[in-house]
Amino acid sequence: MNVIKGIAGNNFIVVGRVGMDLFPAPGVGIQDAASFTADMGGSSANIAAGIVKLGGKAALLTRVSDDAVGRFCVNKLSHYGVGTGHVSVAGGEARNSLALYESRVAGHQSVIYRNGAADFEMTVGDVEAVDFSQYSALVTAGTVFAAEPSRGAAFRAFELARAAGLPIIFDVDYRPYSWPSAQVAADVLSRAGDLSDVIVGNDDEFGFMAGGKELGQQKARDLAASSAAIVVYKMGEHGAVTFADGAETRTGIYPVTAIKPTGAGDSFMAGMLSSIATGHDLESAVLRGSACAAIVVAKPGCAPAMPYTADLEDFIASHSGPTLS
Repeated sequence: MNVIKGIAGNNFIVVGRVGMDLFPAPGVGIQDAASFTADMGGSSANIAAGIVKLGGKAALLTRVSDDAVGRFCVNKLSHYGVGTGHVSVAGGEARNSLALYESRVAGHQSVIYRNGAADFEMTVGDVEAVDFSQYSALVTAGTVFAAEPSRGAAFRAFELARAAGLPIIFDVDYRPYSWPSAQVAADVLSRAGDLSDVIVGNDDEFGFMAGGKELGQQKARDLAASSAAIVVYKMGEHGAVTFADGAETRTGIYPVTAIKPTGAGDSFMAGMLSSIATGHDLESAVLRGSACAAIVVAKPGCAPAMPYTADLEDFIASHSGPTLS
């Protein structure tokens, strides 16, 4: 399998959640807010929206609740140009995830509601209804593996994507509140990593899979040596190390005045993949992903803050950096 060629097809099936985000005006705490802006959230949905805004194609594979919030999410996916043909409705008491977060760094609060999450109701049948040959690559984030039947369905998606010749791109995206235990999470996320061609995670996430943060970078290095074609080990303000083709490449960040921490990882993934798809080499693609992350943390919202291609080019042209610390 040619991983770069698959990404270059720029037509992604993205597996995982879509939700509703609510956020007050910049600087306002949730408890003091008189009004909130509503928009789309959810890591997989954000990645898909970011890809489309940067000129690619993306469709989401998930379930949504059979209510007004679920319909809001589907409408927002359409608004951002994300394909909804593989979005099905979960019945009963299943509900879309809801995230409230603040556009401030000092004292930042995020409140996530995930009880009875509709996306965890995705089934093997939902996955087997997809013609994976119509896409060039599969992308997913770790939350999709946190509960059944979604976990089994996601692993089935990996099998079908592999059979169709698609590279598998995995954002570790460990969210402890979604998992029954840390041990289950470590075991399942490690299994997903072993099956993936491209793996992106931060130092905490790789450290979690390895059994200690000090072991995380070696875990990333080992995955690149054994099974993955590309592994990106992110270190926040200290940049990233990319492992590929036996080489280790250190890249920096674009410093900005952040107003929130949310959305950076999703935008990084969208920016990196879109840049590879449009012909940038891997080092440049990682840097452009970092630029996308910087753009998002400096604006309110997640999906609405993600850049279009012109925004990204203007940012890179006008910004000093990247810097290594």
